Amino acid sequence: MNPSHRIPGVDPAARARARRRALQALYAWQLSGSRMNVVIEQFRHEQDMEIADLEYFEELLGGVEAHCAELDAGLKPHLDRDIAQVDPIERAALRLSAWELKYRPDVPYRVVINEAIEVVKRFGSEYGHTYVNGVLDKLAADWRAVEYRGAGR
Repeated sequence: MNPSHRIPGVDPAARARARRRALQALYAWQLSGSRMNVVIEQFRHEQDMEIADLEYFEELLGGVEAHCAELDAGLKPHLDRDIAQVDPIERAALRLSAWELKYRPDVPYRVVINEAIEVVKRFGSEYGHTYVNGVLDKLAADWRAVEYRGAGR
C-alpha cells in the first residue's frame, strides 16, 4: 500500500490477513450453506486469527452476508456468466471486494483490487486473478467513479 493511502491506526498486514481469512470463510459459507455467525465462530477457533484484524474480518463477512444480493446485482453487468457459475474462490473475492468498494470508501479502490488479485493468486485457479481484476476494475469505474477518474483512468 502506498504510504499516502495509509489509514491511521490500521495495520495493513493485519488487514491483508483478515481479507485472506475472510475469503476462506466466505468460501466455506458459500459451500456449506451455514449461517455466517457459525462460520465466523469456526474460524475463530480453528484458524490463527491472532495476527489478523479480527474486527475487520467480521465486518467483511457480516457486510457480505447482509448485502449479498445487492453486491451480486452490482457485479452482474460486469460478469460473463451468472454469479453462481463463477468459481467459488473468485466469487468470494468478488463479493468481498465489491463490499469494500461500496461500503469502505476509506480503502482506496486500488488497494481493494490489489488485495483481491493477491488472494485469488494464492487460492484460486491459474488465471482467476485476471478475471477478478477485469471485473473489479469495471466495478470500481462504476462505484468509485470520482476516485477512479482522479487516478488518471
